[in-house]
Amino acid sequence: MRGRFAAVRRWCGEHRRLVRRTLVAMVVGAVLLTGGTVASAAWIRGGADGHIYREADVPDAPVALVLGTRVGPDGTPSPFLAARLEIARRLFEGGKVRAILVSGDNMNADYNEPDAMLRWLVDRGVPAQRVVLDHAGFDTYDSCARAKRIFGVERATVVTQSFHLPRAVTLCRRLGIDANGVGDETAKRYAQRWRVSSAREYGACVKAALDLLSGRDPVHLGRRETGIDDALRAG
Repeated sequence: MRGRFAAVRRWCGEHRRLVRRTLVAMVVGAVLLTGGTVASAAWIRGGADGHIYREADVPDAPVALVLGTRVGPDGTPSPFLAARLEIARRLFEGGKVRAILVSGDNMNADYNEPDAMLRWLVDRGVPAQRVVLDHAGFDTYDSCARAKRIFGVERATVVTQSFHLPRAVTLCRRLGIDANGVGDETAKRYAQRWRVSSAREYGACVKAALDLLSGRDPVHLGRRETGIDDALRAG
């Protein structure tokens, strides 16, 4: 009987030690994860310091790079995307850019962000020959990398929502584009989506840092395209 109690006590002691070690490991992991997230966000956002402007003050650039986001089943840009396109349209109309590169997701035949962006701009007076489509901008890193490597963009004004802008500008700059940015604030009226998207930026900054450190290629590369060169010549 005494031996049985001793065995139970040993088992309980080992179990408590295992629980303590597990808890310590979880706390250490959480601290490391939080620290890595905060450091990544600070590094990514710091790369955009001095390169984010109000629309009226942004320096002229040959190209506006508009980053894609959701479109509806009928091909209508979401309010977030329409707000980005409206800024690009005004930059073009005001002579601050001479061509617009619209970069978004066209992963399958039933979903096409760049075509929707082109239609929206052309319907509002932007000449079609001044709009260039990148159908393989599957995320911000890919859009920036392809703008440089496929379309030969050297200098650009990046257009997206303000919560997304520091990451987008930093990625473009780290990937070789002399980029400034203009951010939309009008979509703040969609408060819930704005809050959720803003919160997701912390995780997105970790991914962006890993993408930059790994130097990964975009999902799709391909041959050099002359669309931007042609659009600028048309101007």
